[in-house]
Amino acid sequence: MAGASLFFAALLPASPKTLARGLRRRDPQLLDGLIEQYQYRLYRYLFSLTGNREMAEDLFQETWIRVLDRGHQYDGRSKFEAWLFSIARHLVIDVSRKRAFESIDSLTVEPAAAEPSSWERVNSREVQAAIEESLGRLPAVYREVLVLRFQEDLALHEIAAIVDAPLATVKSRLYRGLETLRGLLGGME
Repeated sequence: MAGASLFFAALLPASPKTLARGLRRRDPQLLDGLIEQYQYRLYRYLFSLTGNREMAEDLFQETWIRVLDRGHQYDGRSKFEAWLFSIARHLVIDVSRKRAFESIDSLTVEPAAAEPSSWERVNSREVQAAIEESLGRLPAVYREVLVLRFQEDLALHEIAAIVDAPLATVKSRLYRGLETLRGLLGGME
């Protein structure tokens, strides 16, 4: 499997502009490489928003269909991953509306891990379980920015583009989310 990852990584364009041209051409090798490169991160993000494996899998597939259908809309001015996660986020919002949820905040998340991330590996199992349980209790707007920042390692301006909010709002949500998480974790420091 590692050999396949290296193979697809070698096929991916070096610049976002080249990637944008490939998406406009609907290059199947490029799409395969992108799926290979982003599959774990995208699934983990979708699972963290929905808390439901089946829904996350369905949204994962739908996200890649949208990338293929709307690849011509990616202009290469931003990172591909920010565009990809934005598509995924909007699909979650659409599904939540169809299910009569009022907003993304209405989604309930059952604490559980998808694929282990570097964030999860650093923490012991007990601490990790407490963090996951506490994250599940956070309002979705805080949980989302924490996941994008610390699990997906995205920059604040990329998160702002994904959640379609001003940078100051993202910073505020990140700060408030961390403070709330600290309070939920209590004396675990």
